[in-house]
Amino acid sequence: MALLEVCGAPRGQRPAWAAPAAGSARGSDPGHYGFSARAPELAVPRGVQPLGGDQERNVQIEMAHGTTTLAFKFQHGVIVAVDSRATLGSYIATTRMNKVIEINPYLLGTMSGCAADCQYWERLLAKECRLYYLRNGERISVSAASKLLANMMSQYRGMGLSMGSMICGWDKKGPGLYYVNGNGTRLSGHTFSAGSGNTYAYGVLDSDYRPDLSPEEAYDLGCRAIVYATHRDSYSGGAVNMYHMKEDGWVKVESTDVSDMLHQYWEANQ
Repeated sequence: MALLEVCGAPRGQRPAWAAPAAGSARGSDPGHYGFSARAPELAVPRGVQPLGGDQERNVQIEMAHGTTTLAFKFQHGVIVAVDSRATLGSYIATTRMNKVIEINPYLLGTMSGCAADCQYWERLLAKECRLYYLRNGERISVSAASKLLANMMSQYRGMGLSMGSMICGWDKKGPGLYYVNGNGTRLSGHTFSAGSGNTYAYGVLDSDYRPDLSPEEAYDLGCRAIVYATHRDSYSGGAVNMYHMKEDGWVKVESTDVSDMLHQYWEANQ
């Protein structure tokens, strides 16, 4: 109780979160995760929960984040392109972050939103995909993998998760592309872009996208969309990391500095 006294709690009184609820079997530990509980529970730290905010004053924490990620299907598979700038509000934490999570040799996931949320849940998805393979002797489909992630997000809807991910892969039905966000929304489509620079990326994609692109044209389109988005969006930058999902698995195409590519495009247009 010494820490409670330092924090200003009245002596001899226990806060509401420290007292076990009537009929509760969890005891007085609000950070305990009930692995055997029927309903999923979120493991949370002791004290006032930041994601819930201050209930009396109705204060919510707004997390500032920004990025630019995109993916699109074409006749030779799926192209995934992302920037590499990670920001903490207006502070640039790093310019060399890989925002593509390599779930397995036939599945990729992108990151936009809170980096911790994206990394944790997509790594958990990787574990579930591996378990599916061990139990059934075959790879999980892209549709099923995206549905697993959407179901995970639905269980924690309204609890402050910040994630917008594109799940890309190749299965028996061919190339697959799905968008999943922190509310459990799941969409299937041919082109997606997520992050603060997505409107600029969509402008380039909508202008030049065709399903019958050659691999070289697709590489150029993905690179140009990210480069021009980073030029207009101050929360995006660094380098373009590009992957190509093929029938025999994904390959990393390039990792190129956006400043160098932007100068090349300007010189080519002059």
